[in-house]
Amino acid sequence: MDIIPLILCALFIVFIIPAIISTLYQYYVLRQKLKNIPQCGTFPFGMAFELMKLSDYEHVQWFTQRMLQFKEGIFIHWLGMSPIINVYKPEFLEIILTNTVNIEKGHPYQLLNSWLNKGLLTSTGNQWNHDRKLIGPTFHFSILDQFAMIMSEKAEIFTKCLKKEIAKNPEKAINISPFANNVALDIICETAMGVDVHAQEIETKYISTIHRATKLIFDRNVRPWYWSDWLYGLMPAGKEYKSVINTIQNFARGVIRKKNITRQSQNIFAKSENEDDKIDIGKRKRKAFLDLLLDLNEKDEAPLTDDELRAQVDTFMFAGHDTTAVAITWTLFLLGNNLEHQEKIHKELEEVFKDSEKPASIKELSQLKYLERVIKETLRLYPSVPLITRKLAEDVKMGDYTIPKGTTVLAAIGLAHTNPEVWPDPEKFDPDRFLPENSKHRNPYAYIPFSAGPRNCIGQKFALIEEKIILTAILRKWRVKSVKTAVKAGFIIVYRPCEDIMMHFTPKK
Repeated sequence: MDIIPLILCALFIVFIIPAIISTLYQYYVLRQKLKNIPQCGTFPFGMAFELMKLSDYEHVQWFTQRMLQFKEGIFIHWLGMSPIINVYKPEFLEIILTNTVNIEKGHPYQLLNSWLNKGLLTSTGNQWNHDRKLIGPTFHFSILDQFAMIMSEKAEIFTKCLKKEIAKNPEKAINISPFANNVALDIICETAMGVDVHAQEIETKYISTIHRATKLIFDRNVRPWYWSDWLYGLMPAGKEYKSVINTIQNFARGVIRKKNITRQSQNIFAKSENEDDKIDIGKRKRKAFLDLLLDLNEKDEAPLTDDELRAQVDTFMFAGHDTTAVAITWTLFLLGNNLEHQEKIHKELEEVFKDSEKPASIKELSQLKYLERVIKETLRLYPSVPLITRKLAEDVKMGDYTIPKGTTVLAAIGLAHTNPEVWPDPEKFDPDRFLPENSKHRNPYAYIPFSAGPRNCIGQKFALIEEKIILTAILRKWRVKSVKTAVKAGFIIVYRPCEDIMMHFTPKK
């Protein structure tokens, strides 16, 4: 008898069979630990085959149906042999998000590593603490005040582009999404990187590339056999993803190189060393986020490497433009379908700005209380990032449930914001939900559009100022009306519309 088949058979018996038995036993033990939590998905593939057949819009409907089915505020869906513990009860969200030990992002954030490496969004532990401390000062209020000047400049270009498009055919509806994406990209590029890409005047592939990357990541997420980087890299989708990511990262690397050359030639650091770190806006030229980051990096005892800098730039480029763009788009869409609320904003704008045509100041923006409530209600119905995850470093007790160490908890923000157990008539657009008297008895974790706890969104003030400036620039010039009363949307990492958002613009008289 040939010796080779005997050796292979022996190896199979000695190594493979015990490994399979061990895996199945661990799966059984995990199932037993989680058996008192409502769940769906059977061995061995869980919900993978069901979810991969659904469209982006159908994924949202699937999650909504599970929320209505499992009123306990928690349920598990299995992807392969991995449990995803979905939580949307405010009390459970508070336990997860305020925990200072369980700060590691869970699946599918690991799938972002080849793109964002260990940027602020995906890093954890000591590196995350270091980076958060390093980057935090670049979002100081005085710096945001400077960034507001850039936002106003870009908002003016935005309204000119809209006016030009409207002039082609005043009766024709306009798809607002590309305009919102372009202005948001313009703003984040000049504030975050100090580079004017003229995204509103020159067509760029960056936005479509970002959208394609997030779609590929989302599709990969529901296919457990794609989680292996090696196997995914052999697939057509994996090869396309690699090409897309190379395009995005090369752009960021080029910008950092140019910025470093400029800084060296102008000896910026030597000059800034003798100036006040708090930044006197009246005396100093405004600085881009990357300049400020590099300043701090040069003074830091553990500076970021070139690749870590690239990861931070990629992170803020992605998170800083895509999330804000969809928030602006959804706000206009909702106002275009709720004209009575839009009229209240127009009245508020007239009271604050009167006949002035000057860009909105930070002080004036702070007076726009109704617009602020409209933005909050929009982010309730369409939170820009509707799903975030944590990989537990220790067991967590939530009510009658114990979630074991090593599992992934999905904080379902999109479900929490429309949970009928918390929000009466949750699908109704009602900005007055956020009046002080209507909010005082509401659990604060029922509404978390920027996450919460130690890993909350570092750029939330930046985003809100940007949204106010762009929306104010539009609504001071036009009344808007949506063509459709409802459109399909999907959880494609960002809560993005699945179809064009067509709107009519009528000049204010």
